[in-house]
Amino acid sequence: MPTQELITVQEYLSTSYHPDCDYVDGVVLERNVGEEDHSFLQTELATYFNVRRKKWGIRVYVEQRVQVAPTRFRVLDLCVVLGSRPEERIFTKPPFICVEIRSPEDRMQSLQERVADYLKFGVPYVWILDLRARKAWRCTLEGIVEVDELRTENPEIRIPFHELFAED
Repeated sequence: MPTQELITVQEYLSTSYHPDCDYVDGVVLERNVGEEDHSFLQTELATYFNVRRKKWGIRVYVEQRVQVAPTRFRVLDLCVVLGSRPEERIFTKPPFICVEIRSPEDRMQSLQERVADYLKFGVPYVWILDLRARKAWRCTLEGIVEVDELRTENPEIRIPFHELFAED
């Protein structure tokens, strides 16, 4: 197994990655992005949230870097925050919702590690979406459960998952 060179948080934050990478305890980790189905679902969900942002009092961000622990930075596929735009460039407070869009190359163990970071950080709603399988999962500290509807409370948000696949 090849070893990876450890870098400091400062080195990570002062380096540009294309696409952006996660940073976990000194290791820079590439993310699976760039495929049409991933981009499509990310855009559809961001649009769904964005057109309802005033009604729900939210802001939506794609590819946002979030510091989930002192030596852990995750780049979220999509996140939602409550209220006005955060002033910080890298979020240090838990978003209201974190969404991971599963790519064919994603391993469930890797997704579960990311989800665990979000939940430990205090994110109340974490979802995994899979366009190819047309499935969605709600993630909690108790486990991962498949759902037909993505929902939150306060504000109440309900997104029937099938609506994200509706043909124009």
